[in-house]
Amino acid sequence: MRACAILTQADKIRSLTLDWSDRFHIIHGIVRGLLYLHHDSRFKIVHRDLKASNILLDADMNPKISDFGLARMFRDQEIEANTNRIVGTLGYISPEYAVDGTFSEKSDVFSFGVLLLEIVSGKTNREFSREKDNDNLLTHAWRLYEEGMALVLLSAHMRESCVESEVLRSIHIGLLCVQHHTNDRPTMLSVALMFDQDGALPPPKQPAFFAEGILPKVKQISVNDVTITMLEPR
Repeated sequence: MRACAILTQADKIRSLTLDWSDRFHIIHGIVRGLLYLHHDSRFKIVHRDLKASNILLDADMNPKISDFGLARMFRDQEIEANTNRIVGTLGYISPEYAVDGTFSEKSDVFSFGVLLLEIVSGKTNREFSREKDNDNLLTHAWRLYEEGMALVLLSAHMRESCVESEVLRSIHIGLLCVQHHTNDRPTMLSVALMFDQDGALPPPKQPAFFAEGILPKVKQISVNDVTITMLEPR
């Protein structure tokens, strides 16, 4: 198995070998994996470090969620938890976790939304920037969506062969997942239904981390996809 990081700038050559059907298949597989962790397993499991390098692909491009070292198991009616020791990877951490130390299944939903937009665009959130505006990937996707140009987000080498309706729906769902407030984000069960059905989707709100502002104090910053980011909540 190899890491899903090949979907991003980490390996541009191998990334080009993945067409839209491959990527859409991978997206569906990740949805099924998270759906199992959040809804179908005996106890709800929140991964807390969902990112491209923690998604492994087998020879048939079937994704497997890996590295459960930071995962938290929720019991009975427990729906969220708090911590003073925030761990994860910058670029994927949800705002409520980064600022207040609160995490839940909606934290994984946020990370999934970031990962989904990365898979579509072929760019990582942390490394992405526009020459003029210095937007992150979430902001760039939102601007394109607002301008009716969401398809531009798709990696250029796939634009002629993609299924436009699938791409647009994927971007829309990704934006729903990265909304600032947890109550606005869908559950993974809702995400699965959104992908399986053709009905209208609710309009997304402006994503988290849209504009520059006060960020949590960084205690130790990871410099790659392997080390762990430790933040100090406000």
